[in-house]
Amino acid sequence: MRTYVGHQQAVSADDFVELALGTPVELWLGAEGETDEERAARLDAARDILADPEYSNLPDDVARIAAEVIEAHAPELFNVVPLAHPARRRRSSRKGAAA
Repeated sequence: MRTYVGHQQAVSADDFVELALGTPVELWLGAEGETDEERAARLDAARDILADPEYSNLPDDVARIAAEVIEAHAPELFNVVPLAHPARRRRSSRKGAAA
């Protein structure tokens, strides 16, 4: 099954999010190993995008997409299984042992 957003095919989850929001995921989350200068430039660009009236619904869109993903994957996300605690070993006390 193929997934399209507009006329673009989304081949991965990152593609889908980028096409749905109109911005790359890395813009909001950063990239591994980015420098302080790269981070400052990325955050400036993100602020500019959020100030643009074209993207005024972006925070709502992000919340909606996150809620849809959580709803779709809730069984896996919330399938919590308690872990058994290993039995504690008791120290043996030897009476009369030389110290």
